Amino acid sequence: MNPLQPLNPFAESPRVVTVALNPALDQTIEIAGLKPGAVNRALRMQVDVGGKAVNVASCLSDFDVKTAVTGQIGRDNAALFEELFQRKKIANHCCYLDGLTRINSKLVDTISGDTTDLNMPGPEFSPAAAQDLLDQVLRRLEQLAGHVQWVVLSGSLPPGMPADVYATITRQVQAAGGAVLLDTSGAPLKAALAAGPKIIKPNGHELSELVGRPLNSLNDLIATGRELLAASPAPDLVVVSLGGDGALFLNREQALQAQPIRMNVSSTVGAGDAMVAGLIAAQLEGLSLIDTARLATAFAAAKLTRLGPHLPRPAEVRALAQQVSVSSIN
Repeated sequence: MNPLQPLNPFAESPRVVTVALNPALDQTIEIAGLKPGAVNRALRMQVDVGGKAVNVASCLSDFDVKTAVTGQIGRDNAALFEELFQRKKIANHCCYLDGLTRINSKLVDTISGDTTDLNMPGPEFSPAAAQDLLDQVLRRLEQLAGHVQWVVLSGSLPPGMPADVYATITRQVQAAGGAVLLDTSGAPLKAALAAGPKIIKPNGHELSELVGRPLNSLNDLIATGRELLAASPAPDLVVVSLGGDGALFLNREQALQAQPIRMNVSSTVGAGDAMVAGLIAAQLEGLSLIDTARLATAFAAAKLTRLGPHLPRPAEVRALAQQVSVSSIN
């Protein structure tokens, strides 16, 4: 593993860093009527740089937020990552590993609108290699600490990476005066919550898994979100994405539900990552909870119209935000 200095001079003072411990190349294949077990003729194929943290950085860059990425990418197929970072003026603070970055396949059925994900686990780390990567990422974040306001920890961890790695990063970042948004699941989510991230964004299933009980109603989800807000340490904001039912936005004073906007859907892949980017953009602008809900939902809606982790122009995203319906829940 070799540390890598930024490949470009852009975003020399990034406001946001996303941590990509398990990035991916997303191969999206469009099929008109997927038939499992049969020969399917693809309509088209597109390969995009992906992984949740990279998707967040890409969407933030499209919204003119100075952003950097750290973590790891495979040396053997790094060119697509480098091209995206150069084109979108994202500062590259990644470490390069020998071998390939994992490749995920997304099968998009243009008739049903369904997307079938085939996600690879990522490279397997020995304990020594995992510690080496963590140490290098922590050094990168320490070097950027004077400029960065938010660090986004999102996505799965590769095999062999300890479940408490996000907790370790959260403690260092917030001790240095930054703030962490956490978007993960399972053991990494549970471990990192104890470190006190400022924002968490589980979906309904991930929240249910976290607390170990079914959450079958909106009231169950809200009550659980409020439990997290009353814990110690506690996040300042809990956002629960609900797919076609929009999302819940909860802080200690309010509970809001934002309804999704009807869009012509090209792909649902990365919509949750776009919402994370919208949450960060809202925090940087100091928006109220209701305007945060509108902007984050607009990011997700705008992403639905595109294949890959891309948004339309910021003015179009802001126009969509004005169309988002948000209701208060007592």
